[in-house]
Amino acid sequence: MEESAEDYGNYTYEYYLEYGDMEELKVDHRQRETMHIISVVIYIVSFVLGLIGNGIVIWVTGFKSKKTVNSVWLLNLALADFVFVLFLPFYIDYILRDFHWDFGVAMCKLNSFVSVMNMYASMLFLTVLSIDRYVSLVHVNWSQRHRTVERAWVTCGCIWVLAAAMSCPALIFRDTMRLHDKVVCFNNFHTQDGHTAAMRHITVVAIRTTVGFLLPFTAICVTGILLTVRVKKSGGSVRLSSFSKTVTAVILAFFVCWAPFHTFSIMELSIHSSFYLHNFLKAGFPLATSLGFFNSCINPLLYMLLGKKVRRILKRACLDITKSSLRELSQSISATEVESVAGLHPDSVPEEPLESSTL
Repeated sequence: MEESAEDYGNYTYEYYLEYGDMEELKVDHRQRETMHIISVVIYIVSFVLGLIGNGIVIWVTGFKSKKTVNSVWLLNLALADFVFVLFLPFYIDYILRDFHWDFGVAMCKLNSFVSVMNMYASMLFLTVLSIDRYVSLVHVNWSQRHRTVERAWVTCGCIWVLAAAMSCPALIFRDTMRLHDKVVCFNNFHTQDGHTAAMRHITVVAIRTTVGFLLPFTAICVTGILLTVRVKKSGGSVRLSSFSKTVTAVILAFFVCWAPFHTFSIMELSIHSSFYLHNFLKAGFPLATSLGFFNSCINPLLYMLLGKKVRRILKRACLDITKSSLRELSQSISATEVESVAGLHPDSVPEEPLESSTL
């Protein structure tokens, strides 16, 4: 009765397998190891770049730029990515320990909750960005009257609440269990009843794929097509700004990164009726998941590469920091020279005032 701890690590479909079946469904060890190494590398790169990049975007949009509707969208999107990358070390540690979870059941639930909430929040913010871009360019008069920073913040608050509510299944079903000499963090839909587990699994994946991918994808495609048609009909009167191009790049990056994950999630459902794709999913799911997580560090890079305003603010901030550092260095050198001269020529040092002069 052998069972691998990593079977429960990133997948949701082995909770009902019989021990005897596991021997027939083992994936080649080297292939699995290679995929896990690649995933860890992507996680580490995502953590470093995501922490720095999203931190810079939060600093620029939150403290260095004028508060606009666009800056509110970007700030909240960067916040979602920043909070998510803070939890990436837990994933890295989990894989490096050969899928041994050493942080307790509460952190197992919280870690998964933050990951899923990031996916929902990012997708919803990108959907709002796409719709807002269309409205601001096509319905100019309406947007000037109703498109305000205060309403943007209210919309962001609603998005955060909705994303948190949609992520609650992670708090409910995520669980830990001891498997031989390891503790694994997995989706415990129901360990005894296979039918109940399958139904819960299908429901969670259906909601996640529909609300977190298909519906937003449809809304973004429709608004993008309508905006393209309007730009062509206008004959140049409607021009896409640098920000609009940045939004397009961010949206494309999101779908490129997350499409494989949702595709694997749908394929995963077939495991309830057939084990044919088991080995393929075992090999590819970790890579698809890490690719989705990699999206959290791509967004700030796109802002810096494509956003003229962000680049201008960063350039000005770097110049200010450089000038400040040079000024402090110059003052430090001057003070050192004065102390050196004073040490060589004690007579040149002014005498301290008499105590009576302080009265």
